[in-house]
Amino acid sequence: MNYAISIWSPPALPVAGSSDLFPVRRVFCVGRNYVEHQKEMGGDGREQPFFFIKSAHALVPLGGAVHYPPKTANYHYETELVVAIARQGRRIAAHDANAHIFGYAVGLDMTRRDLQQIGKDKGRPWDFGKNFDEAAPCSALVPAASIGHPAKGAIRLTVNGKERQRADLSDMIWSVPEQIEYLSLYYTLEPGDVIFTGTPAGVGPVNPGDALHAVIDGVGELKITIAPPL
Repeated sequence: MNYAISIWSPPALPVAGSSDLFPVRRVFCVGRNYVEHQKEMGGDGREQPFFFIKSAHALVPLGGAVHYPPKTANYHYETELVVAIARQGRRIAAHDANAHIFGYAVGLDMTRRDLQQIGKDKGRPWDFGKNFDEAAPCSALVPAASIGHPAKGAIRLTVNGKERQRADLSDMIWSVPEQIEYLSLYYTLEPGDVIFTGTPAGVGPVNPGDALHAVIDGVGELKITIAPPL
């Protein structure tokens, strides 16, 4: 097949312990999925889950330098467990969800919080606040065949060596299987889809020069440094 312009390399994440790459199709993100974070963002209780989408081209595999994005003065981190889907499914029951998972990673849902808030205030989409260049740094994927399906374990983030986020995966309001069950009612999940599963409390702003270190016990770690704007 001939294309009118040169085709780009497909977005992909490395697989830990392998030379293989995991091609990424879509990036789904769940909002307000830890109780304390829901409170700090103005929610209360076990609300119905909701999702937004980032472009797969927003991924920054293995982290490193991430440029401070344009048109924001309030750039935030959100540390998250990332789930990679390897098997197609629709209307997936929670008790069958793990069979669709390839593996797990540590991700950062970077957010232009001021632009997100403008969208909320005006009843507009969140795209400018959530979906932009380098908005989704992510570690290598660790296959579930190696680590199982983590439902508990510490999730934490430091900024310049100071702890900003700490919780446990068991603090999720909606578990990973429940998220997959709900999402698959609205979409046919496909191999290559990934899900950012929500962040704990403690989100906050970062600036050029800041060093972020995210860790999820039993899954891995991710380091980024905020570079000056392009």
